[in-house]
Amino acid sequence: MKSLGSTDLKRLHRDWRRKTTGSVSLLLENVQGPYNVGAIVRTAAAYRVDRVWLVGTTPDLNSSKVAKTALGCDRYLTATRSESVEDAVAAIKATGASLSGVELADDAVPAHELTFGGSVCLALGNEDHGLSPTLLGLCDHVVYLPLLGKVGSLNVGTAAALAIYEARRQSWTGTGAAEDTDR
Repeated sequence: MKSLGSTDLKRLHRDWRRKTTGSVSLLLENVQGPYNVGAIVRTAAAYRVDRVWLVGTTPDLNSSKVAKTALGCDRYLTATRSESVEDAVAAIKATGASLSGVELADDAVPAHELTFGGSVCLALGNEDHGLSPTLLGLCDHVVYLPLLGKVGSLNVGTAAALAIYEARRQSWTGTGAAEDTDR
C-alpha cells in the first residue's frame, strides 16, 4: 500500500463529492478564539460547508489570527456577519435549513441519532459557556457528541469537525434515526 499521488487524490475527492447530497452551514456564536475559528473554517472548507454565520464576539474570517490557522480556506466559504442571533436564525431559516445546536444540554440527543436531512445549519457556541439560552431556544434540534473518557467536553473546533463529519456521513450512508420532532 502506498500514499495517493495528487491525481489519485483529486479523483478520490471528486468521487466523494458526487456521493454527497444536501448542504451544511454553520452558525458560530461568540466563539472567541481566533485559532478555533480558523480550525473550524479549514474543516468547513474540507467538507464543503456552504456558509458560515458569525454572531457576537466571533472574529471575522479575515482577522490575521483566524487566517493563520485557516490557511486561506476562507476563500471557499461565504461568511455573513449578523447583528444578532435572531437575525442569523431568520436568515438561516429563509434558506430552508434546519438549525441544530451542538451543545451539552437537557433533551439533547446524540448526534448520530438525529437525521440531519437535506439542509442543516450546525450552531456552535462560546468555548466556555456554549450556546446562549436565546440560541438554544431557537434551535430545531440540539445534539451532543457522546464522550467515553474522563474528559467532559471537547474543544469547539474539534466538536465542529465531528458534527460536520456526522452530517456528511449521513448523506453518504443514508443512515440516521428518525428525526426528533419534539424540539
